[in-house]
Amino acid sequence: MNDYRPVPEDRFTFGLWTVGWRGVNTFGDPVRPPLDGAEAVRRLADLGAYGVTFHDDDLVPPGTSPDGREAILDRFRRALDDTGLKVPMVTTNLFTHPVFRDGGFTSNSRDVRRYAIRKVARNIDLAVSFGATTYVCWGGQDGAESEAGKDQAAALDRLREAFDILCGYVRDQGYDLRFAIEPKPNEPRGDVLLPTVGHALAFIRELEHPEMVGVNPEVGHEQMAGLNFAHGVAQALWAGKLFHIDLNGQRGVKYDQDLRFGAGDLKEAFFLVDLLERAGYEGPRHFDFKPPRTEDMSGVWESAAACMRNYLILRERAAAFRADPEVVEALAAARVPELSRSTLGGDETLADLMAEEIDLAAVGERGYHFERLDQLALEHLMGVR
Repeated sequence: MNDYRPVPEDRFTFGLWTVGWRGVNTFGDPVRPPLDGAEAVRRLADLGAYGVTFHDDDLVPPGTSPDGREAILDRFRRALDDTGLKVPMVTTNLFTHPVFRDGGFTSNSRDVRRYAIRKVARNIDLAVSFGATTYVCWGGQDGAESEAGKDQAAALDRLREAFDILCGYVRDQGYDLRFAIEPKPNEPRGDVLLPTVGHALAFIRELEHPEMVGVNPEVGHEQMAGLNFAHGVAQALWAGKLFHIDLNGQRGVKYDQDLRFGAGDLKEAFFLVDLLERAGYEGPRHFDFKPPRTEDMSGVWESAAACMRNYLILRERAAAFRADPEVVEALAAARVPELSRSTLGGDETLADLMAEEIDLAAVGERGYHFERLDQLALEHLMGVR
């Protein structure tokens, strides 16, 4: 019997801001005490995680003295060394401090934009010192509530400028580091710049070094816009741009819930895991969730463990689905394998295609039997097959 216990080889990672979230929200004060980064490392290692990630301000609180900073970093490094946990990704907080009220890279204030780039460049040095190879950029405050207050073309120019500068810095330093843009449609701003995977992929093509920049899609962010997350991830994989991924749960088009993975749209989570595993995605399975305010610290670790357990269960269920002979037959009946055949053969021309005829009446009556196939998927997901 599979006990679904994670091991580091599963490559599960968590942000310090997830297990360290104190439960504060718009209407409620914190309900949990601060969590020391070193303690988080040790607890996550006990649960079977592979790694930990952080914003600069998660690890070293703003205003910490130089000596205090070194003490925090030393304690964090010792915990990493003792447990073997990795730091595959780091990011920068460009959204909490009031200076970022109009964004970081796209603030209307030039001095704020210059500060944001300095803040990121300094944190890149720290990220590399911990062995990180991916740097996520989430522009949560880079947006607007009113079209009158933001020149969108100029904002995109400034965003491109920031990425070009930072890519240049990484190249100049000889760092093995690439960037991942994290899209989100709204919250905290009414409308956030680069709201979806598609927007981010189009933006990347305009950069000086597009090969250095990919995407970090998040389950809840795409679903907040009413989009199919698995489809967005599939396009990122197709473009060779899935540099990182954030896993959590979301229930419909509403605020960003950050539920534990599997606690939102379970069917889409099933097909997402199926996609990642069949595609051979080798990056971290990163959980960006928030333990609810209802939980004390024991509940935090319960929810973190549940994220990993749910992924492992879905991985097993997806593998069983693909191995089921009845599913293989249903896929063929639905003509799914036929979609992988080129529409025009290698030795054919458009003239050959134009010379063909189709029996519209007969083909128009063709059913694709997707309902049967979808029901088989649900039965595997529910564990009755």
